[in-house]
Amino acid sequence: MDFRLRDISRVRRFPGPRALRAMAEKAPQAQALAASWIDNVRPLATQLYALRRRIATITVAVLTGLLFVHVMFGANGMVVYKQKRAEYESLQRKIVQEQKENEIYARQIRGLKTDEKAIEKEAREQLRYARPGEYVYVPPAPANPPPANHSARK
Repeated sequence: MDFRLRDISRVRRFPGPRALRAMAEKAPQAQALAASWIDNVRPLATQLYALRRRIATITVAVLTGLLFVHVMFGANGMVVYKQKRAEYESLQRKIVQEQKENEIYARQIRGLKTDEKAIEKEAREQLRYARPGEYVYVPPAPANPPPANHSARK
């Protein structure tokens, strides 16, 4: 039962005869108020209608300006595009440089696997091997080792 009372209280009731009479008596006042508002707004509406082309032109110009700013400086604008393009070109140059370096190392590896002269050269340089009758010069170790970093120098 409580549920039904809540539902009935939400239903709008049609105004009674007294309320209708009161509304009918105030109708001329409401009509006069609406007429005064229309008289006040009509000059402004007339001016807006006369300036409609100018307003439309200004609106289009502002929208064009905003679109230009967005295209130039937006998240994917021309400024960001140029930065990304420069970064891309820099990375391409680095890739080419790394590929050249990789090819040099690959040639050295192939030479150490197959070329006897390359193997002998590495053995002489790194292991200080010598042929019979040759002498290997070993420079003396420095007395004071150089400092590990520049701040340790005096």
